[in-house]
Amino acid sequence: MDADHPEAADLAARLLSTTARESESSAIRDLLEHARRPDVISLAGGIPAPELFPLARLQEAVGQAIEKHGPAAVQYGLTSGEAATREVAARLTGVGTDPDQVVITTGSQQALDLLARVLLDPGDTVVTSDPDYLGALQALRSRKPHLEAIPLDTEGMQTEVLEERLRAGLTPKICYVVSNFHNPTGASLAPSRRRHLSDLATEFGFIVIEDDPYGELWFGDGPLEPIGPGNPLVVRLRSISKIVAPGLRVGWMSGPKWLTEAIEVAKQSADLHTATFSQAVMVATISDPVWFDAHLDQVRAHYQAQRDAMVAALERHLGDRLQYRVPDGGMFLWARCSDESIDIEALMPRALEAGVAFVPGAAFAVKNPATNSLRLSYATVPPAQLDQAAERLSRVL
Repeated sequence: MDADHPEAADLAARLLSTTARESESSAIRDLLEHARRPDVISLAGGIPAPELFPLARLQEAVGQAIEKHGPAAVQYGLTSGEAATREVAARLTGVGTDPDQVVITTGSQQALDLLARVLLDPGDTVVTSDPDYLGALQALRSRKPHLEAIPLDTEGMQTEVLEERLRAGLTPKICYVVSNFHNPTGASLAPSRRRHLSDLATEFGFIVIEDDPYGELWFGDGPLEPIGPGNPLVVRLRSISKIVAPGLRVGWMSGPKWLTEAIEVAKQSADLHTATFSQAVMVATISDPVWFDAHLDQVRAHYQAQRDAMVAALERHLGDRLQYRVPDGGMFLWARCSDESIDIEALMPRALEAGVAFVPGAAFAVKNPATNSLRLSYATVPPAQLDQAAERLSRVL
């Protein structure tokens, strides 16, 4: 039956759950459908550069996984993840993480969904930044919580504002934060704010979800210390999607045992376990630290060159019409129009007509709509096209 058929609409209204009817599609996913036109240069997607996927190494790892594990490589596995995968994940997480604290998930997005499922009841309070990662907002909103939006600046979430609200009576269950090279703003949480947030979690008794998909993509100094090393109220999310290959769909979370046990039970009903074969390929791919370090150096150098090309193009074609901070890592540049009257979302049809796509800042809004802001991704567009995209964007603005 065609989706546009009147009977289909009636069936959807009668049979879909309230949660399904009220769930909204990702604005970015919808935008990407339009941005795939061959005449459009897309600065919208948050996907990694495919030329960085180590295909030869992956092909070799596939053979190694089958040779080492035999039929077990494609058999059902443990819900928490295979022991070797959890050991590698614990090592990459650092801060003395025990493999027994780790649950392997189907990408870190599944970890977000499972955490929302096991921690939240309707009406519970969740603290987020404003703006914030759309995928996390979708997962959290599915449980119908109250979202408490805390503003952020170039040093990440303003934890002093959070403290004021906590002392005024705010009682969150969760504080969600992208600690490094935040999506969409590119900001990293300052070291003093990391310590402050950990201390607030201890004092007021809430869980901090530290989402860190971009932590290895630093361009200058090395990575910052995680939030609250050793704090049992901090849950860490990581994945290999941005540093090896997203199609393997291997992520993980680490946290206290009472929480990981609940996550395992929830995951059993979701997918039984993350693909055993993907886990085996992941372990075989990154098991050589010399290769892995060299690969990460290549990935960082590529994205740094991409960032520099985008910044040069924006300066050349837009001058002071856009305001932004040059990101120190990650894949995104967050910009604000100097003319505050400009409504970026309203300009999207004109932008697509001009052959350039980006994500309006309003897509990431929690409370503040950020109507004159936009997220630009420099990850996948060649430098010459980045210059062309900036020229098209200047005409639109």
